[in-house]
Amino acid sequence: MKSNWKYIIVALMLLVLIGIGYFSSRFVLYLAMKIMILSIFAMGYNILFGRTGLLSFGHAAFYATGAYGVALCSMHVHTHPLVGIMVGIAAAAFLALIIGFFCVRHTEIYFAMLTLAFGMMVFSLMWNLRDITGGDDGLSGIMRGSVSLGFLKISITKDSQFYFLVLFFFALSMLLVHRIYQSPFGLVLAGIRENHVRTEFAGLGVKRYRLAAFVVSGAFAGLAGALGLLLESNVTPFAAHWSHSANPVLVSLMGGLQTFSGPIVGSIVFVLLREFIERFTHNWMLWFGVILLAIILGFRGGIVGSTTQLVKRLSKVS
Repeated sequence: MKSNWKYIIVALMLLVLIGIGYFSSRFVLYLAMKIMILSIFAMGYNILFGRTGLLSFGHAAFYATGAYGVALCSMHVHTHPLVGIMVGIAAAAFLALIIGFFCVRHTEIYFAMLTLAFGMMVFSLMWNLRDITGGDDGLSGIMRGSVSLGFLKISITKDSQFYFLVLFFFALSMLLVHRIYQSPFGLVLAGIRENHVRTEFAGLGVKRYRLAAFVVSGAFAGLAGALGLLLESNVTPFAAHWSHSANPVLVSLMGGLQTFSGPIVGSIVFVLLREFIERFTHNWMLWFGVILLAIILGFRGGIVGSTTQLVKRLSKVS
């Protein structure tokens, strides 16, 4: 019965998102796309952080790699967007494979600091390779072409058209992450989080599983970066900065680390709260930080985790 309710909630959410695509203003469409792109970034990140128990401060490097992959394809190869997105995902996954090979040999603070160091190396490269990345100016003016499906061409030049491409990848990401969580692979990752020594004694290659989780998480970050580039039509090296890596961390903590819907709920709160505060004060970063701190400390299991615990307590009382 509980699983049926989950499917009903997901179906209702998708219907609401489809309705937003057809009936909302351009600004609402933009906010909805930002939420979905951040959700993809956070859902992929939560495979590593919430599921495997590895805290990374370098995931912005994979986001930026996905964005630059699409931008360079669009500028030099003139391929259609889907190919560019696939190139961005592949480039991010390949970079995650290289960085992860060195990082997953360590855990806890050592893993976090290594990912931070590699992330800042990528940021420095993107800043200094001016001939390729545009340096501190980045790459701008990236136009959206048409998505060709062989028998059908779909234009995504307008936000109202591009919205449904973002919605498609958001729904696909939800499905893939859910399948990963329910698969034997996802269960092994959870076992590694709880006790990696016992998992290794069971005959499972802990480092290989950690590396696989790192690469999968990096691929989702690349997808988010590719879609973010197509939404904003530009990318700068600051997309790879360590401060951008904090976004999926905050979103996961706010929504609920060890929950499937936590990153989505956290993304909604994060984007809408920031947008609301920026409208009323120039010191938005101060107030934004205070409110985020209150949410994280007040909801120790995240919004989803704390709500679930409250519902369980109320059901026991009744």
